[in-house]
Amino acid sequence: MALASQTRVVVTGGPGAGKTTAADLFRRELGERVVVVPEAATLLFSGGFPRDGSPEVRRAAQSAIFHVQRNLEAIQAATYPERILLCDRGTIDGAAYWPAPPEDFFATHGTSLPTELARYDEVIFFETAAVGGLAIEGGNPTRIETLQQAVALHQRLLALWSQHPRFTFVPHEPSFLRKITAGLGVLENIIARHP
Repeated sequence: MALASQTRVVVTGGPGAGKTTAADLFRRELGERVVVVPEAATLLFSGGFPRDGSPEVRRAAQSAIFHVQRNLEAIQAATYPERILLCDRGTIDGAAYWPAPPEDFFATHGTSLPTELARYDEVIFFETAAVGGLAIEGGNPTRIETLQQAVALHQRLLALWSQHPRFTFVPHEPSFLRKITAGLGVLENIIARHP
């Protein structure tokens, strides 16, 4: 379903879901088989990109993230053409953070939800720990969402990504280790389908 022959797997979900941890552990396990496309939002915000709750700033930030995400994927695909791209979030995520309906996000960027879904062969969606009332800080200094905001973002992201034909949901677990282990099992099965 992806645009190129190279397999793209997106690992996504609400804030505090364990996506980045899972992607990093999987990269360590598979080594040369995969390359991680880092999360564009973390790169930008940790580099000092302005951030506040106003609609204008949110629009500018999500536009920047969208373009950085696309270009990070292009760079990793060109640099490692023989590897599976493991994307820490994808181009669709910005629609959940956009201060208007998702259709406005896609129209602003000259694309559509079906077009962006087609960029990825597989979607692994991690449910945020916030649904269980657990803290989501996790040592990420760029995370600013409250538990309620994290749950709302989770729901918006789920509504978008669950439309992908190869969507896998990794539910919240009180044990983070069990959740990550389940997610790694899903990733292993996906890799086995894309030799």
